[in-house]
Amino acid sequence: MSSILPIIDAGLPTGIVEPFASRVAREITTISRNNLTTLQINLGKLCNQTCTHCHVEAGPTKTAENMTEETANRICDLADQCDSIRSIDLTGGAPELNPNFRKLVQHFREKSLNVIDRCNLTILSEAGQEDLAEFLASHQVEVVASLPCYLEDNVDTQRGSGVFERSISGLKKLNDLGYGKNNGELRLNLVFNPTGPALPPNQQTLEKDYKRELKKRYGIEFNRLYAITNIPIKRYATYLKKRGKLTDYLKMLEAAFNPLAAGEVMCREMLSISWEGHVFDCDFNQMLGMPATGKQPPTVWNIKSFTDFLNQRIAVADHCYGCTAGAGSSCGGAVT
Repeated sequence: MSSILPIIDAGLPTGIVEPFASRVAREITTISRNNLTTLQINLGKLCNQTCTHCHVEAGPTKTAENMTEETANRICDLADQCDSIRSIDLTGGAPELNPNFRKLVQHFREKSLNVIDRCNLTILSEAGQEDLAEFLASHQVEVVASLPCYLEDNVDTQRGSGVFERSISGLKKLNDLGYGKNNGELRLNLVFNPTGPALPPNQQTLEKDYKRELKKRYGIEFNRLYAITNIPIKRYATYLKKRGKLTDYLKMLEAAFNPLAAGEVMCREMLSISWEGHVFDCDFNQMLGMPATGKQPPTVWNIKSFTDFLNQRIAVADHCYGCTAGAGSSCGGAVT
């Protein structure tokens, strides 16, 4: 196996930063998957929101880009055979809008795996989803909910008019069911994304601010805050480019490269499955079509086991500077 996978075009301007693959080879040698504890399943791009920072380019019109029952069943079969998997991370779009969402929750909870729902909160008040919060609570699903700020104007600017008010309503509903309480079994974690082209502030300090302000203003409680860097791909890259800030953003990420963060990136212990059943190293690579093998994308139909991806080099490109800048960024927030 070669020491560096081919650099795959991530749609970013070239020559602006040192190629990420070269930086990794020079400072930490390699990034490989040595364990597999998390399976992240993207159920599709259908969503009831259209956010400026969305790397999935999800929205209400993406009705055709959704996982079929056949694919969902095949993922269950493969996951059941992989003893190292401890957590199932369901994402989208709004994963709850996929008809297989509840079936997947029930299947994996029956296997005693931790199930995470990447919830945008407004889905809890969508027509036809009135019982969703109760369903999540009854199956002890961990809710990871996006709330980029505790101020209404900042949230509505990034996610759409009226989103903040509906998000607060959703959080109150989850609290009423027991989510977010200290030492409780129902975990409620919030996600912060910067509203501008900057790195997130210190995660621990920001968490204290969120807890103080949400409790004081709305009586809301939650467990943890995850500060996640916006990755410059797809819709967010377009957003930056239109404002003439994409080059500066890339240079900022490169300047903040942290080898310690690179050693703890989430792709070292996870796989990402697309709604079509293709297998990727992470959700960002998935959106760019960067296959886990560096060749044609493996799929759940042409592999025998998820363990085939152990001790395998991770495919990287310049957008990976986003996960390795500053304190690092992952689906669970800062990594250092």
